[in-house]
Amino acid sequence: MSRLPSGPGVYRFRDGAGRVLYIGRAGSLRRRVGSYWRDLGDRPHLARMVTQIGRVEAVLCASEHEAAWLERNLLERSIPRWNRTAGGQEVEVYVRLSASPRSPGLSVVHEPRTPGAAVRYFGPYLGGARVRLAVAGLHRIFPLAYAADAPLGSMAAMAAERRVCGADRTGLAGQIAAVLGRDPAAVADARERLVARREAAAAAEAFEVAGRIQAELAALDWVTCPQRVTVPAGGDALVAGWADGVLVRFEIAGGRMSGWRQYQRTRAQADRWLARTPPHWREFAAENAALAAALTEGPAGAARGPGRPESAGLAG
Repeated sequence: MSRLPSGPGVYRFRDGAGRVLYIGRAGSLRRRVGSYWRDLGDRPHLARMVTQIGRVEAVLCASEHEAAWLERNLLERSIPRWNRTAGGQEVEVYVRLSASPRSPGLSVVHEPRTPGAAVRYFGPYLGGARVRLAVAGLHRIFPLAYAADAPLGSMAAMAAERRVCGADRTGLAGQIAAVLGRDPAAVADARERLVARREAAAAAEAFEVAGRIQAELAALDWVTCPQRVTVPAGGDALVAGWADGVLVRFEIAGGRMSGWRQYQRTRAQADRWLARTPPHWREFAAENAALAAALTEGPAGAARGPGRPESAGLAG
C-alpha cells in the first residue's frame, strides 16, 4: 500500500480475472485501502471480498468532493458486485443566489431553473445538509437576505441590526458569487471572517455557536474546494495519460467524468489518445498514469496483486 498516495481519490478492486469487485472513495487513499487488510470495523460484509482482491487501481483527485463525484459517476454507470448502491448516499443540490430587490438571498435547491438577471445558480454539489451549512456560513458573514429595497417586519429589524440596506445588495451578492465561483482571494476572505466569528464566540464562552461556525467552515471548504469531474454544460472529452507502459483513459460525457480504463500500451500506441487530451486535463492525466504504473508494479496482494495489468470496461 505504500505506493498509494495519502491524498483523496477513488479506488477500485479487481479479482484475479480482472473483474471489478468494488469501487470506493477515500479522504486518504493509502489509509482507506490499507484498512481492508486490517480492521474492517463497520464493514464486516466485505471480509469475503478482500480474499478475492487481485489488484488495486486508484485515481488521485484534487479534493474529497471531487472524489465523491467521481465515485458517484462511476457507480451510476455500473455497479460492481460488492457495492450496495448506485451513486452513493449524498443528494445532488445547487445553490441559488438571488439579488432580487424584493427577495434577495441564498437557498439550496435540487434543480436549477433558467437563471435571470438577478438569479444565478452554483453547483452541483453533493450533500444537501453540508451545503446548507455552507449557505448558513455565507449568510452569517454576507447578510444578503436582509438587503431588500423595502424589508418588512422582522426582516426590517434584522436589516437594521446587521446594518445593511438595499444599497448593499449588489456588493453582497458579488462577494458571495466570488466565493461560490471559487475565487481564491474571496474564499480566503470568507474563511477569515468565519474564523474571526468562531474565535469571538469561543472567547465569549459561546461554545455551541463556535462549534456551529466550525461546522460551517468545514462545509464551506467542501463547497469551494476544486471539483472538475462534474461540471454542468462541461461538454465531452477523452482524457488520457501514459507512464511506464500504462495508458489511463477517462471519458467525460455531458460534463461528467464517468469512464475509467487502464491498458498496457507502448508510448507510440498511446500517442493518439494523448493528443486528444485537452490541455487543462493533462496534469491530472499524467499524475494518474504515473500512479497506475506504480500500482501495476506492486507486489501481489498489496498494490497490484496477481491480476493482469490491463483493465477493460468504462466504469469497470
